[in-house]
Amino acid sequence: MNQNLSPLIELQKLDLRIAEIKDQRRKIPERLQAIEGPLREARQFHQQTGASVETLVKERRSCEQDLEAHEAHTEKMKSRLSELKSNKEYQAHLFEIEVANKKKGDIEEKILLCMEKIEQLQRAAKDAQEKLSAIEKTHTQEKQALDTLEHRLSTELADLEVQQQARSAHVEKGLLARYNSIKASRKDHALAEIKEGICSGCRLQLPPQLISEVKRAEDLHTCPYCRRMLYWDGQIPGERAGEHEVDKTSVLEIGESV
Repeated sequence: MNQNLSPLIELQKLDLRIAEIKDQRRKIPERLQAIEGPLREARQFHQQTGASVETLVKERRSCEQDLEAHEAHTEKMKSRLSELKSNKEYQAHLFEIEVANKKKGDIEEKILLCMEKIEQLQRAAKDAQEKLSAIEKTHTQEKQALDTLEHRLSTELADLEVQQQARSAHVEKGLLARYNSIKASRKDHALAEIKEGICSGCRLQLPPQLISEVKRAEDLHTCPYCRRMLYWDGQIPGERAGEHEVDKTSVLEIGESV
């Protein structure tokens, strides 16, 4: 391997891990927002159910007050029967009492319906509370896990950035500038290892002559397709092994992707 590339390879490992950590940290707010959704919906449903119960309870109390007032009014009507002198007035008053009794029945039926609905909604509110409690517990656990992850990643990132600066200081400035330029244009890594005659960056078959030159490590070479700096991580093969390597890479056409 070209000795100039050794520090760059180590620097690239740091850079790739730094990029990975930054990507993970960028996704944490999205993951936090995702776990907020079910909690928000559960709270809203619980509040709506509770509000519906309160509304019906107020309606039932209002009906009970109406019933109480109506019964008092009916009793007064009944007490007046003995005061009536003509049969016509008596019959008319009895009809009014009958109408009042019917209205009383309607109010009582409305109260019963309210009580049934209240009972149903109270069961629903209880279920909503249990579901909310379970979701709140899960939310707390997931948020704690994400907070722990954020802290761990932040700590690791700070350490890696210190190492990155230290590694960069040991790389020749011109070579470092070239490395950073390629890294910026490729949006990932600037160095690519040759594996079985293929550039690990673009996955295209490389010319055998170029592979031999990279293995000799006498100069720096780039992939003719993706422009990444090439390196070969291995010992320089003997003549027979070199011939075997040429035969192996000739299986694919130059520039053909695997």
